Amino acid sequence: MKRFWFLALLLASPLFAQTEHGPYARIAVLRPHDGDTVDFEAGYIRHLEWHRQAKDAWVWYGWSIWAGERQRSFIYASFGHAASDFNNLVNPAEDERDNVANVTPHATFAGNGVYEFLPALSRGTGAPSATPRIEMITIDLTTGSEKAFESAIGTEKPQEETLWYRMIAGGPAPRYIRLRPRPTLGAILEGEQPLPNKVNNLITKVTIEILTFRPAMSYGVQ
Repeated sequence: MKRFWFLALLLASPLFAQTEHGPYARIAVLRPHDGDTVDFEAGYIRHLEWHRQAKDAWVWYGWSIWAGERQRSFIYASFGHAASDFNNLVNPAEDERDNVANVTPHATFAGNGVYEFLPALSRGTGAPSATPRIEMITIDLTTGSEKAFESAIGTEKPQEETLWYRMIAGGPAPRYIRLRPRPTLGAILEGEQPLPNKVNNLITKVTIEILTFRPAMSYGVQ
């Protein structure tokens, strides 16, 4: 009995504590200044080095927008967080100081949102695969149409990795994002249609962008 009590005590200690995972994601956008892309990328990579030295436990994805009105903008995102994770960010003051030194001289912060992963509508985990390309669709709905939209989307389970997120904060609501990681641009173009026709009357705006994964501008992505 003492042996089992001691094992239980060890498992409850911080040494054996499990990392808490949850449904929340942060997705943000940086817009490099005109003609400053090279310096921006170098500065962002230096900033990721700060995260490594600070032993940041978050995983950060980095993508460049290849096709879309925001072409050449940079998206950085982190997935799979519990709400409490946002209360325990790694050294926020030093993070901001390093951002000001390395990133903001070369880019403008152009958006920052918190999203909730919707597994019932998705195929895959709450974090996308690190494929060379990813299609990102941003959907703005009419007010009060969330339940009807989710019900309609949920009747057609995707055949390939497809991840749905509902925006919690960071822009006009109701808003959803769908991510479809794919190995090539051709795989995106030959895939399923963007959205089923039966949700058209619920939508006020759809933005379709194709992103290119940037391994050197990512942190901790497997």
